[in-house]
Amino acid sequence: MQDNRTDLQDEKTPVESIQLEIIRRICFLDYPPGCQLKEAELAVEFGVSRTPVRDAISRIKHLGLVETRNGVGTVVTVLPRQQIEQVYEMRLQLATLIGTVSPHAITQQDLARMGALLDDAIALQAAFDARRYVELNDQLQILIADLIGNALLRSFWRQAYFQAASTWYGVASRAGDGVAASLVQEIQEMKHAMERGDIAAVGFIQRVHIGYGYNRIIEHLFAEDDTSAAPGT
Repeated sequence: MQDNRTDLQDEKTPVESIQLEIIRRICFLDYPPGCQLKEAELAVEFGVSRTPVRDAISRIKHLGLVETRNGVGTVVTVLPRQQIEQVYEMRLQLATLIGTVSPHAITQQDLARMGALLDDAIALQAAFDARRYVELNDQLQILIADLIGNALLRSFWRQAYFQAASTWYGVASRAGDGVAASLVQEIQEMKHAMERGDIAAVGFIQRVHIGYGYNRIIEHLFAEDDTSAAPGT
């Protein structure tokens, strides 16, 4: 299988770069729910006109991570439970397509990136930090997206990932270092599959661990919501 991809991370437009940075800030709770996104201030920060900032925020709005409120402006929101459930249903289905829909060949650079991620995940086990956990997950998802040759599938994969990632900091903060052990296991399994050149296995491993991740959301986020909504609490 010939790998004719270009470096996907170097192809971002200014709008895409701003979009990714704002999304990361939302996922890390640098922009917590209720935080107002001010176009003028962001334009100054990123050194652009308000137009690319407005376009980036519009894209994020389609993900359900922000909304426009009358008299307030654009604010960060929390995905409702039903939407999170649908996101994970979609991610489970998309994962199985990674190795079957025009995948890229696995390169030595991919293996080196995965090896470095494994070292970082092992270090995370020894000194757990929720923010670092989300950062490593982000790097893992970028690597997986780089293995997807079909542009439409890659777009869907990234969109569903961003929506799922908005929950990860909260889960990691509550679950603690147990999620680090799961991340090590996930990366180890994927590294072994990649060393065999088995891109289909990469997709199925992702599917299994997406399921594990959703179970943690049920345990640590949904259960908390159910408790707070119970009568008499």
